[in-house]
Amino acid sequence: MLYLAYLSLSNKLPAMFGYISFRAISAALSAFVLVMIFTPVFIKLSNRKRIGQVVRDDGPAMHASKSGTPTMGGVVFSLVTIFSSFLWSNITNRFVLLLMLATVFGAGLGFLDDYRKIYRKTSKGISAKARLMAETLFAVFVLLSLQKIYAANHFSYITNLFFPITKLSVDLGFFYFVFGAFVIVGSANAVNLTDGLDGLATGLSLAVILVFVAASYLAGNLNFATYLHIPHIIGAGEIAIYLAAFFGSLLGFLWYNCYPAEIFMGDTGSLAIGTVMGTAAVIIKDELLLAIVGSVFVMETLSVILQVSNFKLRGKRIFLMAPLHHHFELKGWKEPKVIVRFWIIGLIIAIFSLVMFKIR
Repeated sequence: MLYLAYLSLSNKLPAMFGYISFRAISAALSAFVLVMIFTPVFIKLSNRKRIGQVVRDDGPAMHASKSGTPTMGGVVFSLVTIFSSFLWSNITNRFVLLLMLATVFGAGLGFLDDYRKIYRKTSKGISAKARLMAETLFAVFVLLSLQKIYAANHFSYITNLFFPITKLSVDLGFFYFVFGAFVIVGSANAVNLTDGLDGLATGLSLAVILVFVAASYLAGNLNFATYLHIPHIIGAGEIAIYLAAFFGSLLGFLWYNCYPAEIFMGDTGSLAIGTVMGTAAVIIKDELLLAIVGSVFVMETLSVILQVSNFKLRGKRIFLMAPLHHHFELKGWKEPKVIVRFWIIGLIIAIFSLVMFKIR
């Protein structure tokens, strides 16, 4: 809204209101402040209404004390992200609208999942098949929408997959739509699986989103995109503003979500984060970058797949418990140690991911 006001009053307002960098920083700061204000209110309301987390029965015994902790904190940072983006981004930009839809879809689906858990007093919510079907349909919608947007902008690499570090790309043809849907659905569920310790998924998501703030800014700038040999996506700079708002929201949420957590994000938050990250990666053609910078999320997901597959085939477990963070807990690592060490790994990978732009 402020950006549109600037366009109509550009001769009366400072030029900085038109800069993507200024608006991205402003979006992050405003989102941070709003989450810091409204999260305590949400916590008090949740305690009053007795809306608390239902801890899984087969999880580590030390987590039993977390039962009843306010959950669905994703409602707060999702709404704040959208509001902050309304303030500082160009809301007529179709990429921004897609990311808003991704946030609403992910948070909405997660909310239904959380509500069923709380209402039924069980750790099981929506069935896995129903959730995957809904996520796949949304992913297809995103990909078809992008096809129309790119065609209108005469972008000729709609079905291309670009490889980080190198200047190579491969045209996947129709298979790209299968791959793109896998990226969005996989991202959503990877964050969901990782969200098992206080602040773990939040901290890791901050690193990933910060990298994609930079990646979308570079993709939207013709000079930087040409110099770095990355696809130039007209209008992608506005994505940086939306993701900056998301970054600020999550940073504020981490204040209350860090160990010992006063509130959990729930599936409402984890599905919103993962859906947005996957959608952003597909928009700017950095799907493989997401796999790299989100390596911890990938490892967490693979640990579950390997554990289940090996148990079904051989009747044996590879890890003491999956996802991977529970394995280290049962090996004797205290929860804060697991969290911080995973954060460190995620931060190192994020730094390396930023360096890859220059290497290319």
